[in-house]
Amino acid sequence: MDGSSLKDLLKKFKQGDLSETELIRRLKVQPYENLQFARLDYHRRLRTGLPEVIFCEGKSAEQVIGIVDRMVADDQPVLATRLNPEVSDQLKSKYPQGRENLEARTFVIKKKTKINTDDVPEVCVITAGTSDIPVAEESRETLEFLGVITAPIYDVGVAGLHRFLGEEEKLQEAMVLIVVAGMEGALASVVGGFSGKPIVAVPTSVGYGTSFSGLSPLLSMLNACSSGIMVTNIDNGFGAACAAFRIVRMAKEKYENPDI
Repeated sequence: MDGSSLKDLLKKFKQGDLSETELIRRLKVQPYENLQFARLDYHRRLRTGLPEVIFCEGKSAEQVIGIVDRMVADDQPVLATRLNPEVSDQLKSKYPQGRENLEARTFVIKKKTKINTDDVPEVCVITAGTSDIPVAEESRETLEFLGVITAPIYDVGVAGLHRFLGEEEKLQEAMVLIVVAGMEGALASVVGGFSGKPIVAVPTSVGYGTSFSGLSPLLSMLNACSSGIMVTNIDNGFGAACAAFRIVRMAKEKYENPDI
């Protein structure tokens, strides 16, 4: 819960749309609500700026849906990641207002916010190849859930670097660049040598045998010739998005409050 959510809660109570019992219950469950199999951390956004997100791998369909039901009942925005098709179908059936992204394996339930498509992208999500797009889409969906304007630049790897150079305008406009690459992971170092923007590199498990399911690009990115590149774990598009969000949020706060 953030300040805006608290105001909405009190407004509903004042208008008679929320009983005193329900108001007390919602305030009592802060900062978390114990569902026995999960503890929903409603104050995470207040502490870190990042809300509670549901990581679905290893959870049963009943557990995922139970968490989503509780969050929706408490007017919390929902981002479920690493969904399998079965659970995603169940969520889509129960919450048709939600947005499913099969490539990203995500499901979002959130009040619609008006986005001006002419706005300058705050984060560019770049992939070396088409096969890296699922990880990139996890990043993009997470950032959009967090209210960050994104621009995808897909399939611009070093096998045809002129494709990347053709996107210079977007690259210069963005605050942060997320670079997603498998194989040998060379694109992150190339982007780091081209741009002075903060770069979050994501190695993917895409590649032939000697890529060792992402270990080769991970080591390449950690040993990148370009200095100052941040590197996430293999296939961690969500983590890259959270890192980019923290940078964007701090930049905005500094701009709006220069005395910080």
